[in-house]
Amino acid sequence: MERLVEAVRRGDPDEVRALLDDGADPDTLAEGLPVLCLAVAAYDTPVAEALLGGGADPLRPLPDGSTPLTRAVDGGGHLLTYALATSRIPLPAPARAEMLARARRWSEAGAEAELRRITGLTGPVERIRVEDDEIGWWSEQLTLGGTTVRDEHRAVLTSMEARYGIRTPFDELVDRALAHPDRGHVVWCDVVSTLGRRVDEETWHGSRDLLNHPDRTHRLLAADLLLSLILGDVVTGDDSFWERGRELVPWAEQEEDPEVLAVLLHGMTHDSAPEIEAVGLSYLTHPDPRVRALVPETVHRPESLTTVLTLAHDEDAGVRGAVCHWLAHHRGPEPEVGDALVALTHDERQQIRLCAVSGLAVRDDPRCVEAEHRIGPLDPELPFDERLLDVWRYQRRREAADGG
Repeated sequence: MERLVEAVRRGDPDEVRALLDDGADPDTLAEGLPVLCLAVAAYDTPVAEALLGGGADPLRPLPDGSTPLTRAVDGGGHLLTYALATSRIPLPAPARAEMLARARRWSEAGAEAELRRITGLTGPVERIRVEDDEIGWWSEQLTLGGTTVRDEHRAVLTSMEARYGIRTPFDELVDRALAHPDRGHVVWCDVVSTLGRRVDEETWHGSRDLLNHPDRTHRLLAADLLLSLILGDVVTGDDSFWERGRELVPWAEQEEDPEVLAVLLHGMTHDSAPEIEAVGLSYLTHPDPRVRALVPETVHRPESLTTVLTLAHDEDAGVRGAVCHWLAHHRGPEPEVGDALVALTHDERQQIRLCAVSGLAVRDDPRCVEAEHRIGPLDPELPFDERLLDVWRYQRRREAADGG
């Protein structure tokens, strides 16, 4: 059993699963608590999932009256709470009610205020930013007097309400997101995802009305919500708003904040209309590269191609990369597309060179063969990129066409 405890402490989910398969007790105790509590305290969701898969009990009563699940909620572990709450289907009603009540208490009080209340301490709070490398969001971790929590409680509450069919009012969810005014914060992301899955007129109009707010953070959230609605619910496949980006044109025409404008343009690129293209082209020389990078995606008329090609020489690598990606997927016969891709095979950025060579090969442009060597050796630590095979595929097509 000591091996299981050590594997949990090391954060080794594969070893945990192997030991459980060999008969280790998933509720093995470590310092009087089940090892699941070690994973909860460490915010180690993969290890917690391994233990839960082996039969660990998220509702096991602990000496202080808590359970592993309530500890996860109090600690503000969003993904961790979700893993523990969904490991039993259905979660018993009393446990569900307590989980939601705890999450709401933390959400309404705020992580720091509630942390001070439960510790009874008034000293300085240690704060660190915690990033999830896999998902890409972040949260703040607060420590006071040896007690640590993360400010993810509003995400815990939002995701659990949605899971159990509770339709939280639009304005309340907006307030939760705005309490963490950053597109990368886990609460902001979870609110956007939750509202985006509603895919209904009430949410669309509420989000669109929010675009009129004088504060740029409100407008940024509105743009994010509208983009999420346009992308649709990936679970149900509902994309009811996919072609309604043109409704955002009036706001895109007047928006001065570059981040808000970039998100609006992103949403509009999933629709095609002359007014969308006109707005996109009007920002061809916008000072912010995030805006310029989205211009090609708004263009659908062949006569606008020449204008877009000017961005292939942009000073910003992100813009050149976006143009290269667009050109690589452009299936029109215009020879200037191939010429632009050839020029991009000389770009200083390797990923742009790779994209350009791939685009030439897919277009059956024989210049891809000579340009391939300009890609250069890729980092062997990175996953294999399938685009590296595009020149080989082009050559096989040529051989087949020649009867070889």
